[in-house]
Amino acid sequence: MGMSNNKIINGFHHVALRAYDFDKTVQFYTEGLGFEEKLYWGDGDGRVVLLDTGDGNYLEVFAGGKEKDMPEGPYFHLAFRTEDVDGAVESAVRAGAEVTVEPKDVILGDNIPTPVRIAFVKGLNGEVIECFKSTGENKL
Repeated sequence: MGMSNNKIINGFHHVALRAYDFDKTVQFYTEGLGFEEKLYWGDGDGRVVLLDTGDGNYLEVFAGGKEKDMPEGPYFHLAFRTEDVDGAVESAVRAGAEVTVEPKDVILGDNIPTPVRIAFVKGLNGEVIECFKSTGENKL
């Protein structure tokens, strides 16, 4: 397997979990495993929380999971850090990925508004990959 010198991804950022029971899931990961709540936003089935796993990587928990409605299972995307979201998407497309969400700037968090740049691609096996960059003062 060849190595490339044009490293565009800077590491793992988060895995996203769609929870069947949002409150119990958050409680499990915070009280049971010691993760810390970093950001949260939304309400009802639109709630999301970003939990710090302790090493600068995160578990993103989404409300609204329905066991029978999730053919991909509860984990539905993984995110990689990059300093160049647009370049990462272009590189992934050249390697055979399909863009599912074009690069865009969004604000995450109700408790601490956090600007980020994100994009999503579908990998060669159907896996959903997010390219993620913190763009404001509150770095994730």
